[in-house]
Amino acid sequence: MPVTATYPGVYIDELSSGVHTITGVATSVAAFVGATSRGPTDGPVHITSFADFQRTFGEVTPDSPVSQAVYQFYLNGGSEAEVVRLSNGAAATISLDGVPLVAKGPGAWGNSLRVRVDYDTATGPPSGGADATSYNLTALDTTTGTREAFLNVSTIPTAARSLANVLAGSTLLALPATGAVQDKAPGKHADIPLTDPDQNPFSDAHADRYTQGSDGTPGGTPGANDYNGGSSGQADKKGIYQLLKTDIFNLLCLPGAPASVLSVALQLCVDRRAVLLVDPPPAWTTVATAVSGMASPPVSGDGAKNAVVYFPRLQIPDPVQSGVTRTVDPCGTLAGVMARTDVQRGVWKAPAGTAASLSGVLALDVPMTDLENGQLNKLGVNCLRIFPVIGPVSWGARTLRGADRIADEWKYLPVRRLALFIEESLFRGTQWVVFEPNDEPLWASIRMNVGAFMNGLFRQGAFQGVTAREAYLVKCDKENNPQNDIDQGIVNILVGFAPLKPAEFVIIHIHQLAGQLQT
Repeated sequence: MPVTATYPGVYIDELSSGVHTITGVATSVAAFVGATSRGPTDGPVHITSFADFQRTFGEVTPDSPVSQAVYQFYLNGGSEAEVVRLSNGAAATISLDGVPLVAKGPGAWGNSLRVRVDYDTATGPPSGGADATSYNLTALDTTTGTREAFLNVSTIPTAARSLANVLAGSTLLALPATGAVQDKAPGKHADIPLTDPDQNPFSDAHADRYTQGSDGTPGGTPGANDYNGGSSGQADKKGIYQLLKTDIFNLLCLPGAPASVLSVALQLCVDRRAVLLVDPPPAWTTVATAVSGMASPPVSGDGAKNAVVYFPRLQIPDPVQSGVTRTVDPCGTLAGVMARTDVQRGVWKAPAGTAASLSGVLALDVPMTDLENGQLNKLGVNCLRIFPVIGPVSWGARTLRGADRIADEWKYLPVRRLALFIEESLFRGTQWVVFEPNDEPLWASIRMNVGAFMNGLFRQGAFQGVTAREAYLVKCDKENNPQNDIDQGIVNILVGFAPLKPAEFVIIHIHQLAGQLQT
């Protein structure tokens, strides 16, 4: 701020440099929505490994396409993911002497929970009784061996160690939506006699030492209403709209989802600047059926520039059931390939080619020839192929606006993903502009900061062109900010870039040279 000189001497005034560094956002956070065997259903869960998924949502199971997709995602190089569990089943109940609890999420898994209460607390009384003001609560999942202990649980609902507070971080137990009792200590279970050689309080031989979960049901396959969240799904952030609670996701996978939810999912992707990975419909069992199916694409319209479809389905070894071969949707595998490619080369590199190998894939449901590949490629369907020595790879990089006859500017997936990356990064990185004085000093600062971000991408090889002038432009001056826009509080920033198009067709021209006479 300006210095007010009041006495003779030297004054120090710190001036703002006008630098607001724009940081590129993540490009390969994958979102998975659908059924799992266990886990919470009240919001997305952020995971960074398949072990995270196993701890929260259980193992890979044949009836959970999401578990198969997440497994393939991490096997192929994925890093961060958001998982939304959908379920119409019932949660197991555990009644502790009038204090009701439920399993953390619906499903039959909760029936294997065992819960134990004791009074060996700091406040006691150690011998138990109706006047106990605290108790210990221990839970065991007998299927996975996960054990959680909550010590000195207070019977005062407003206390820091109240039942509601200590269970907030539990992965096994929760309070029921209604009828929760927190102001009493449940009756304790039988102690372990000192002479008992079996020191396990959850032993099958001593059912008086714990309470067993019951009445948990897995529910059926989620339907369209489960995905849409009902009539108020978007407003209440239910179903697929739980993803509105996330900070960012770039890739959306809906393995096993009904075709009717794809249009809703696509609009969500357009709004959140993400890409929808569409799995081939069940009717696409041959190349011919896939070609005819593209007469009515899985998703269409302008929003299809944010969607991509891969064909065919994949055959993988089941990681749980001794390597039994299972046929799965390709979305999780390709999301992992995209994440791996982004790290190795950048979001501007097509996730396709000999380097885009499909790890963990034994075979393809529909092997195809080059000519068959060509029929689908010109329609905007990305083919998965197996080549000798190379193995299974992704062999296409078009969006669902990539059909030759459409001639859309967003024909190629890497071009679209690069644009979405730039849009999201600039959207977040220019928030500081709001309410600043709208004149040349602001415009100059915008040009400097946005230009620095674009130049960084140019130096990484994201754009065409030998010089920065050929590769991108940033314009924010009086020419594109007329006085009428200034009066309305609008500042216009024009950002352009020359994208790198993938070398989809490599043509080698060969001709024979005639012998030349030497003179």
